Amino acid sequence: MPTPATQSPGHARLARRSLEVITTEQAPSGAYPACPDYEVYRYSWFRDGSFIAEAASRGGAVDSADAFHRWCANVVTDRADRIGRIVAARAAGEQPAEADLLPTRYTLEGADTGDVGWWDFQTDGYGTWLWALTEHLRRHGSDPAPYREAVRLTVGYLAATWDLPCYDWWEEYREHRHGATLGAIRGGLAAIHAAGLDDTGLCERTVTRIDTLVRDDGLYDGGLAKWLGGDTVDASLLACLTPFASVDPAGPIARATLAAIERDLVEPEGGVHRYPQDVFYGGGQWPVLAGLLGWHYARVGRVDDARRELDWIASQAADGLLPEQAPGVRLLAPEHLARWEERWGPNATPLLWSHAMYLILAHELGVLV
Repeated sequence: MPTPATQSPGHARLARRSLEVITTEQAPSGAYPACPDYEVYRYSWFRDGSFIAEAASRGGAVDSADAFHRWCANVVTDRADRIGRIVAARAAGEQPAEADLLPTRYTLEGADTGDVGWWDFQTDGYGTWLWALTEHLRRHGSDPAPYREAVRLTVGYLAATWDLPCYDWWEEYREHRHGATLGAIRGGLAAIHAAGLDDTGLCERTVTRIDTLVRDDGLYDGGLAKWLGGDTVDASLLACLTPFASVDPAGPIARATLAAIERDLVEPEGGVHRYPQDVFYGGGQWPVLAGLLGWHYARVGRVDDARRELDWIASQAADGLLPEQAPGVRLLAPEHLARWEERWGPNATPLLWSHAMYLILAHELGVLV
């Protein structure tokens, strides 16, 4: 339930603008582009889009969220034969070629993007979609029947591929198995199981296997690690606490994870860096991550801290548009900023995921009701 908070005119305007950006930029197919004005983000990611759809669902744009979930379901069912081959190969102990695995991003029409010179194998988005779909169906009392086949295929795909190394949330470090990826998969499968949409027991069995692996190899200093066997943290792990609850959000693992993120990545005035070694656009602060942090703060009763993150996100808006990241008070690697700006221009604006996380946090705090 939202925690009541005083609504300011500034937040009300930005909330309206954020929902307008999301619904206006949505493609006729239902897909959400990551950023319509940034050359390499003119695709739709299951991960970004699922959080965007969650914001639309909370914000009253139910038709927009419906359209995105239908788009995802069509993308999955269109690849039923491909998924079947992947599941069969994994059952036979074989390793599919990376090009045969499902991509992380699609064209707005739902086609594979092809070879665009950019890494493509991630599994977190499919788990995130299952979680967002169940949240949307529950919130609005919608019939799950149109999604059952896509859910079945997605569950089978994740059960077959969850333990494969893949790129992380940031499309880096292909050689590792990442805490946030495992958390997203677990979150999606647990949500499907809780919603009664898996009658095979596959979700429950896979969740148990993920929990065992994370317990045995995914912790350091009592908290979640960026990747299995690692000794550093990543702010994407916040999603393992809230919303995926892959560990008890108020338990000792969550507290240790949060403490490490606060120590290494959170700025006192608000804003969150991705991970300590980040050099992308100099390693600035991400509204997306401030939204995740605030969401968790709100869920565990730290309302003032949550409001600080909401205010910080709002302060990054220019003409009502939120960027992917903001330099803020500190760059982790300022010497790398120029090369990224020369390569791709100013950082992506508007990033629909940033607007979505602002809306989700605003709703959680009662600013958007």
